Amino acid sequence: MNKINTKTRKKFRIRNKLKKVSTYGRFRLSVSRSSKNISAQIIDDAKNTTIISASSNEKSVKELNQKKSDLSKIVAENLAKKALGKNIKKIY
Repeated sequence: MNKINTKTRKKFRIRNKLKKVSTYGRFRLSVSRSSKNISAQIIDDAKNTTIISASSNEKSVKELNQKKSDLSKIVAENLAKKALGKNIKKIY
């Protein structure tokens, strides 16, 4: 019998709660970070697709040579600009 650890159970619990309310015209924001990079996606759970993504691995962001805390702000600004371009104003 496989036991799922606490971190995984919490992830599933939160994600399932968000999927239940995502039918109201809002999308889910997923942020992933590693020791050097950060990336974010806006996901449509109704269609199971990624609508928009932004990452610190993009060429325009890599050229800036900033600290990770500054990179996160730049990635957030890029994601927000792309979201406004697709007329997305509400996310979870």
